[in-house]
Amino acid sequence: MTRPNIVFVMSDDHAAHAISAYGSRVNRTPHLDRIADEGVRMDAVFCTNSICSPSRASILTGTYSHVNGVGSIWTEMDYRVPTYPEVLQREGYRTALFGKWHLGESDVARPRGFDAWTVFPGQGDYRDPLMIDADGERTVPGYATDIVTDMAVDWLDGLGADEPFCLMVHHKAPHRPWVPDEKHAHLYAAGDVPEPETFFDDLETRSKAVRGVHMTIADDLGSEDLKTEVPPELRGPENREARMRWKYQIYMRDYLQCIQSVDDNVGRLLDHLEERGLAENTVVVYTSDQGFFLGDHGWFDKRLMFDQSLQMPMLVRWPAEIAAGSRCEAIVTNVDFAATFLDMCGVDVDEALPANQGRSFRPLLRGEQVQDWPEAMYYRYWEHDDPIHAAPAHYGIRTATHKLIHYYGAGLGVPGASDRVFEPEWELYDMAADPTEVRNVADDPAYADVRAELEALLADYQRHYADQPYVGPDTPTQEWGPHDERALAGVHEFVASVRESG
Repeated sequence: MTRPNIVFVMSDDHAAHAISAYGSRVNRTPHLDRIADEGVRMDAVFCTNSICSPSRASILTGTYSHVNGVGSIWTEMDYRVPTYPEVLQREGYRTALFGKWHLGESDVARPRGFDAWTVFPGQGDYRDPLMIDADGERTVPGYATDIVTDMAVDWLDGLGADEPFCLMVHHKAPHRPWVPDEKHAHLYAAGDVPEPETFFDDLETRSKAVRGVHMTIADDLGSEDLKTEVPPELRGPENREARMRWKYQIYMRDYLQCIQSVDDNVGRLLDHLEERGLAENTVVVYTSDQGFFLGDHGWFDKRLMFDQSLQMPMLVRWPAEIAAGSRCEAIVTNVDFAATFLDMCGVDVDEALPANQGRSFRPLLRGEQVQDWPEAMYYRYWEHDDPIHAAPAHYGIRTATHKLIHYYGAGLGVPGASDRVFEPEWELYDMAADPTEVRNVADDPAYADVRAELEALLADYQRHYADQPYVGPDTPTQEWGPHDERALAGVHEFVASVRESG
């Protein structure tokens, strides 16, 4: 069998509920919908740490943050942990990465396993961005989303006819500060974007830690984000509701205009694959590094374990194996991506990625029922009470019907997080009865048995992934940061101990 090519397109902070294939009420994305129509829409793909750098590290390595070293945007990936592009390159694939990297800028942290790469430093700029490659840095004129696609198309055109390839197209958009391309400036006039059902959620039953996050549209979305000052008549606590509505329209207009450029450029890439005769043997994947709050619960940003932040969109087209217009509801995480891509390319995952903690969901893409597929996913956010968003550290478990979250009250040494300590708190949501997650039933006697079962399941998953739960200030911690002097043997030993413990 001919080995398939992989085109992996990832945007930044693109919520699934801003894609029309997922039933968006706010925009239309015809080119992303085309992938769904010609392939599969994944309905329960979740990130294991909802923040940019950790998600990207998990995708590349098939490991959780405590293994790959990226617990926050302040830490660099442990270079001892191999990545799936490195494996594919060794297997004879041509490999390339264009766009956002955001996994550190030291010599050790720069992209590896790629024949060609050009990336933004840090978050990157939307217009005339500075970009870095193996030869140094340069300013590239144009709009970032177009530039990244141009580079991807040009690289494809330089390949030989029979060379298998893995191409990673990583857009900055629609990350903050949401600077649209001028050609989309006419879209989504102020007042046209519908507000979400939970826009004015009072958070009454939620934990104190969550009620204190600095992610509210009314009070935390600033003039730099809006590109304008709040009018005097909308300032002050008495005008909070009107101010919130005014800010939301500006925020969503810019956010959705950025997405429109992503959609246009995905269309360009799909068309080019067809023109080159590559579409039939190429796996096309579209995803985002996590979800995003679009006014849900009155918030923007991500980090928390609510579904709008937790869920990643994932659309996959592979004519050789995936039925057009299919749907998959099985729970999958970003830790499973690497194993899946290697499986598609005929590579033994356990041998190639000794630290791998994920599992190939290729059978699910074919519509098969996998009897022992995990019933839940495990989540952990490490960047406790960071100086900008004040989001609390927490971990939890998500099943098809329930979600249990533990805000354990302190950070575990991740740079950038404060030392402020909260009282530990729990949240429990019945996702069947309360899909919008507005009623915390953690202390409801009617849910006592459910909570006990989920607490036991959470402990099982922590043991399975060898993640240390927080039990006090002396809890052992991961050593975060660059790992220049460590040996890969340590990863092999760690993974062996995890497998022995089940």
